[in-house]
Amino acid sequence: MSRVAFAGSMLLAVIFLVVPSRGDDPPAKPKAKDIDLVLCLDISGSMEHLIDSAKQKLWDIVNDLAKVKPTPNLRVALYSYGATNYEQAKGWVKKDLDFVDDLDLVFKKLFEYRTNGGDEYVGRVCRDAVRDLKWSQAKDALKIVFVCGNEPATQDPLVKLPEVAALAKKHGVLINPIYCGGADDSDGRGWREFALMTGGRYANIDASRNVRVVVNTPFDKDIAALADKVNATYVPVGKKEFRDGKAKDQKAQTENSRQLGGANLAARVATQASALYKNSAWCLVDKLREDPKLDITKIPEAELSDELKKLKPAERVEYVQKKLQERLAIQKQVTELNTKREAYIRTEMQKQANDPTRGLDRALRETLRVQAESKGIQIPE
Repeated sequence: MSRVAFAGSMLLAVIFLVVPSRGDDPPAKPKAKDIDLVLCLDISGSMEHLIDSAKQKLWDIVNDLAKVKPTPNLRVALYSYGATNYEQAKGWVKKDLDFVDDLDLVFKKLFEYRTNGGDEYVGRVCRDAVRDLKWSQAKDALKIVFVCGNEPATQDPLVKLPEVAALAKKHGVLINPIYCGGADDSDGRGWREFALMTGGRYANIDASRNVRVVVNTPFDKDIAALADKVNATYVPVGKKEFRDGKAKDQKAQTENSRQLGGANLAARVATQASALYKNSAWCLVDKLREDPKLDITKIPEAELSDELKKLKPAERVEYVQKKLQERLAIQKQVTELNTKREAYIRTEMQKQANDPTRGLDRALRETLRVQAESKGIQIPE
């Protein structure tokens, strides 16, 4: 064998040993998918029960999505319509919240809703949501609108439902109409037809009877008791007005949830224990979890809370690490308790599986599960 041939064969051998075969390559980690969710709520005078249910069930709906692996990139937007104090030129439609991943902000906005009777333009609110929001551009994103109301869906004299359906399909958005009235009401027909046009799912709930079903469990009290403890693990950082405002909002939404009862507060605390509850914009513990290499000693003093300013740089690092460990310990408790809580709720809900007056949360959660699966997103039971 010539020297050239020998050298060539040795080079190939080295390449073969150094470069692993495709079969030895570690499998690529699945990419987190985008979920953009819009709630369009009728806030006319007769819809108090619907709004109450949205407040009551937000955390449980988020907790379903928190089970998805890898954790999705969830954003929520809010529209309301049908209030006489809204602008007539805009069809009594108002965008209350652009897409955000700040779930406390969503809950805060829901708590601010007050009913006020008026014309209810279903087509207008759906068109505005599809047209005006900055939806995810990912090809495999799940983009959903839930529109809820109790008047005919065809009221709008300017914006027609077929036009809205065509626009939604163009943007890959699924519109799911939820009619809040009797199953045999003639007004429900337009809502069913709108679902057929959009490729979404129609649901009917009795807004006056069962829209806010709450299942209390033996585990609610223990989970709810951890609410203030988990809030105490958040370490505000950033410009003073911003960080203090966010910390204040967090506590306020805990109190709002507490007003709705132990089941709601337990669901909120469970959400706080999930990866979908994101506060790295203002919490130093969350920043550290996102970036373990974060150098806390280099954060400007002006951005630190008064408590941290009292400490030396090295002590600040120790303080934040301690809060992180406290958070992880609490989250472990919550996760274990919530597993039992959800099993209890599933058992109770199975007893109501054939109830024709299903609540809003059932309508939302069933649709989310089906439509998520169409995008390869599995929501575990």
